[in-house]
Amino acid sequence: MKKKEIEEYLSKFKGSEGGYPFGPEALVFKVMGKMFALVSQQEETPRVTLKCSPADGEVLVSQFDSVTPGYYMNKKHWITISLNGELSGEMIRDLSSGSYQLVVSKLTKTDKKKLEGSQ
Repeated sequence: MKKKEIEEYLSKFKGSEGGYPFGPEALVFKVMGKMFALVSQQEETPRVTLKCSPADGEVLVSQFDSVTPGYYMNKKHWITISLNGELSGEMIRDLSSGSYQLVVSKLTKTDKKKLEGSQ
């Protein structure tokens, strides 16, 4: 999966907003102000950082060389994936969707209602 493909995919989630709050090095995707993904902009091998459960993160890190604990993030709750072809596009999309759903599940009732009402 290419960097542009993952960026397009992440931007299509309901309420997803991309921006550069940390500078030009990372495109950050948020839903209702909460981060669910970061896409590196500087490396030769692009990377995406996603939120996941601690148990899933441990399994993924142990099974795939291209998956490491979250780069500059809480390493218990985030993973970083090198987009080098080891993981299929389908798996990266599934992990991205899981990250989004995990963040949405933790939103307040008010924010969930706002999200449901957004286009």
